[in-house]
Parts: sequence; structure tokens; C-alpha cells
Amino acid sequence: MKQSLKLSFLLVTVMVASCAWVKLTPEGEKVRVLSMSEVESCKKLGKTTSSLKDKIAGVSRNKEKVEKEMQALARNSAAEMGGDTVVPVSEVQDGRQTFEVYKCVDPQK
Repeated sequence: MKQSLKLSFLLVTVMVASCAWVKLTPEGEKVRVLSMSEVESCKKLGKTTSSLKDKIAGVSRNKEKVEKEMQALARNSAAEMGGDTVVPVSEVQDGRQTFEVYKCVDPQK
């Protein structure tokens, strides 16, 4: 019985870990993720740090999914700041990543 319970818990953990938890807002969908060299003519608005669980019950989540969700959080935050572009300025570490926020479309406004 205990073995069955452990197996069920592991299965649920894997299923939950594979789900996308972060959704882009309609405003966040308009925000782009670019490299530093692509934002030279843009206006820097500030920074945002995304954080989420990168491990569930001690099991590491899929790296690409974590990065995609970090970007979604950053894009949503950038939209709230009036930005239209984010640039990752750190690697994902301990479930955190920092992005710089820019306004590239009509940067003078």
C-alpha cells in the first residue's frame, strides 16, 4: 500500500511539474524578449526580477519550461511598467531571473 501511495505521489508531482503555471496577460503578449545588442536605441525603464518554483518536491522542473515561464512573468511585469521589451540580464538561479525593461516603440514618449 505504501509503495502505491509513493508512486501516486510521484505521478502527481510529475504531472504538476509539467503544467504551465504562468500565463501571459493580453498586455504581456505584446512585450518582446530581445538581446542587449537589439535594444541600443531603446529607453531603459528599469529592472524586474521573476521568481517561481524551479523544483517541486525536490524534483527539478524542465529547464526550458522554467525559462519560458520566467520570460512570461517578466513580460507581464514590463507591460505594467509601460515597457514593450525585456532583456534577460542573469541566468535562472534558485528559481529567480532578472530582466531589464525597455521601451523601444516610440521611446521618446
